Amino acid sequence: MLFFILVLFIGLAASYFPISQSFSEHLSALVFLSFSASSRAPLCLAVLNIYESFNKMTVFIKTKTNCCGRSWCVRDPCGIMCAVVTWLLIAYGQVCVFLVLIYSWDQYPIHTFLNFVLFESFSALAVTSHLKTMMTDPGAVAKGDCTEETVERMQLLNGHTAIYKCQKCSSIKPDRAHHCSVCERCIRRMDHHCPWVNNCVGEGNQKFFVLFTMYIALLSMHALYWGIWQFVLCVGAEWQKCSSLTPPATTLLLIFLLFESILFAIFTAVMFGTQISSICNDETTIESMRSRNAMMDEEERQRNNSWKNLQLVFGGPFGLRWFNPLANPFVSRPTFEYSV
Repeated sequence: MLFFILVLFIGLAASYFPISQSFSEHLSALVFLSFSASSRAPLCLAVLNIYESFNKMTVFIKTKTNCCGRSWCVRDPCGIMCAVVTWLLIAYGQVCVFLVLIYSWDQYPIHTFLNFVLFESFSALAVTSHLKTMMTDPGAVAKGDCTEETVERMQLLNGHTAIYKCQKCSSIKPDRAHHCSVCERCIRRMDHHCPWVNNCVGEGNQKFFVLFTMYIALLSMHALYWGIWQFVLCVGAEWQKCSSLTPPATTLLLIFLLFESILFAIFTAVMFGTQISSICNDETTIESMRSRNAMMDEEERQRNNSWKNLQLVFGGPFGLRWFNPLANPFVSRPTFEYSV
């Protein structure tokens, strides 16, 4: 029995640290044999199942990115914390609405109703865009696909194609793909890694990120207007029937709301403009830092079309689909797009 406990402890410890798969399998067999020798087969199977489950769980934890069905997840503590902070800031706006801003209903019902509808609409669209950006595969390249068979097959189809291997994730690196040290994956047309959405921004989710910055900017500007309007109303009414809180508490809530609105309105508006500019110029943030345009010939510059680039990112001709965070863009991925 003591021998079994020792083997089980070693097995659980080994499953957490990086070891070879064959060694893990040998430990599993050793756990099974140690219990079989004690003639406790049912207990043996139960403990073996626990060990295997723990082993799979630690492999899941040690993998930074994972596709759970249709969802994409990056297990980065800093990114998860930033995403939670984003939700809390949006939730704070909801607190201000229901404790302060909506109390102008008696005097200005139509104005209050329209502002409430706008605020809730922008909030819902912003949260949806954030979740879609965070849980959508940004365009990750298959990990460890740089095998001799794959290289030979590609060279047969595209005889002149040069192949570049990522030394960090052992994948065949497509043109304009970059390796993200946080996601530990190569991302097609990677723009940057954003901790606020806990994900890379690439060809698969750039539309959702642009919508997120746009809706947060609109939400912040609207909150700024509504907060100032309510503050003036409270001062004019001498803080009577304009809030469910005391005047000092109402003042603090409104001041922080105005500060938050100004800060994020400027920040997200700049991000939105930068993203639209990079899409129109067909140049990611990483490429702009590496002066990709300086290496482009005149013919390639002439082929660039801002409107066409926007259609490629947002998915088809201009319409309401562009502004819908639930509508996925039509990302066309060529079968082979590899070069040095």
